[in-house]
Amino acid sequence: MKKFLFALVVLGLSIVGHAQMIDPVKWTTTVEKLSDSEFNLVSKAEIPSGFHLYSQDVPEGGPIPTSFIYDDSDGGFTSIGNTVEEEGHTVDDPVFEMAIKYFEKTAVFKQKVKVTDGVSTINAFVEYMICDDTRCSPPTEVALEFKIKNDSVSIANETVEASSSHANSSSQKGLWGIFFIAFLSGFAALLTPCVFPMIPMTVSFFTKQSKTKAAGIKNAIIYGICIIVIYVLLGTAVTGIFGADALNALATNVWFNIIFFLLLVVFAVSFLGAFEIMLPNSWANKVDSQADRGGLIGIFFMALALAIVSFSCTGPIVGTLLVEAASKGGLAPIIGMLGFSLAIALPFALFAAFPGWLNSLPKSGGWLNTVKVVLGFLELALAFKFLSQADLVLQAHLLEREVFLAIWIAIFGALAFYLFGKIQLPHDSPLTHISVGRLSLGLVVLSFTIYMIPGLWGAPLNLISAFPPPLEYSESPYGVGFSKMGTASVLDSHEGLPDGAHLLAPYDILAFNDYDKGLAYAKEVGKPVMIDFTGWACVNCRKMEQNVWPKPEVLNILKNEVVLISLYVDDKRPLAASEVTESKLKPGKQLKYIGQKWSELQTIKYKANSQPFYVLMDHNEENLLDPVGYTPDVEDYRTWLQTGIEKFKK
Repeated sequence: MKKFLFALVVLGLSIVGHAQMIDPVKWTTTVEKLSDSEFNLVSKAEIPSGFHLYSQDVPEGGPIPTSFIYDDSDGGFTSIGNTVEEEGHTVDDPVFEMAIKYFEKTAVFKQKVKVTDGVSTINAFVEYMICDDTRCSPPTEVALEFKIKNDSVSIANETVEASSSHANSSSQKGLWGIFFIAFLSGFAALLTPCVFPMIPMTVSFFTKQSKTKAAGIKNAIIYGICIIVIYVLLGTAVTGIFGADALNALATNVWFNIIFFLLLVVFAVSFLGAFEIMLPNSWANKVDSQADRGGLIGIFFMALALAIVSFSCTGPIVGTLLVEAASKGGLAPIIGMLGFSLAIALPFALFAAFPGWLNSLPKSGGWLNTVKVVLGFLELALAFKFLSQADLVLQAHLLEREVFLAIWIAIFGALAFYLFGKIQLPHDSPLTHISVGRLSLGLVVLSFTIYMIPGLWGAPLNLISAFPPPLEYSESPYGVGFSKMGTASVLDSHEGLPDGAHLLAPYDILAFNDYDKGLAYAKEVGKPVMIDFTGWACVNCRKMEQNVWPKPEVLNILKNEVVLISLYVDDKRPLAASEVTESKLKPGKQLKYIGQKWSELQTIKYKANSQPFYVLMDHNEENLLDPVGYTPDVEDYRTWLQTGIEKFKK
């Protein structure tokens, strides 16, 4: 069972949330003492690289200005004058087409106050938004707290972290998810025939080189650190070459997904035993010769030799991890390599420091190749996820839901037969009996295979909802042999639908993919509009559509009380010639594709760039309440919908 968990992590790489949020501003507060009763409340903003924070003074019709509200409801202090800000930069903003003042990297704001005796804390709020050349954050409100120290003789040193309802919790969860999956991937790599047998060799190296136990422990720690440094440098190189966010758009890029599909197929075939992916032997020989030099340099080259020699097993895992992490943008590749290398380094360092532990290790043998083969099957299954994303973005309908599930059933069925000893692959040792662990793993895989079979007839398969194409992207959206005659739906058939509308199968939700046509229909029937900014390759969008929307309390609202407009920001179909326009975000660049049009609408109008992103608005195109993103809690999502509808009816 443990081997299965270790092997399963590679497949789990693409389940980490697809939507990416803009990192918020980090606010800190300090207090400058001017006299016994007068203080400066200082708010400092640390702005993410490449973004800018707007001034307090913004022309009408421009972006949300930075504004401060100081809570003086208790009468404990009096504000003296207005909040003072730094000089900043004033430029002609291409998005809002006006001269706007903003700040980059950092910004400091000061408010002078006079306090009464006994006041120790002043609370405040700041509202702001940040933008770069392509996107903006939603308006964000942050709570600030200022600690007044009446016994201070100089600037107060206490700094308070601001809390934000829009904090980067999703970003942090995404990085923690990458780290955790990478860490488990490192353990999976450890249990391969290229890496596991090297543990005794490493222990022998340090036993001979270390004269005392203390020296052995020190060298082992240095060795582990060197392994981590080598892999983290690889992650840093990927981030440096492609940029922190440059690969973000690749998740919906057709060619990226096709190339990665082919790459994973090659990795899978290698793991299954057809051939080995190896770096040139000359590299290993040169590095190995340097490892004999001793000292820190020798230890570093010993770690580098491990990375090179084990590449045939770790390469496919590292490659999968790096590309998947890099597509998340930001520091994900570095965090991913940190987690992976930590899992690799820990056992090597610990066994090198305490060689007596080797006696507890299982002997190398055929089970190591079994782990490698299991990883190969999982790599092959994951490959088709990327091919599916390319097919969805192109809307080619070559890999619809039934075809995808049939391929996965075949892959996992073959894996089950392999684990039961019915299939033999190259490099497998003769199998005289099946161990309890292998039998257990085979039963789990067989159960999973059987679970997927009803999906061919329209079962939702909620456990893997993020992987297959959505239910409506299917040869039989309503299930094989299912007839809609006599069923309750918005309309009895597809005939007579409003212009531009379609029924979202299998739920029969009336939906539009055109903003203007959807809004016109909403005005005609007197219902509020729900805009669904989504993407064909958006994992969290599929989770919402298959796990939240079908719930009766939500489905009833979507079918009967709102007009749904789904706008796909990664739709690569060309716009009609009459609709091709110049981008307002990037002057000089034309919007040629449908997805570019909707992506720019979301960024400019709603100051957001993540999907899913849901907006409830009235017929004047005004928001009925704050938009929301990924909301897996059904009751929270229903409450949000119901609140907006009630406001519309007032």
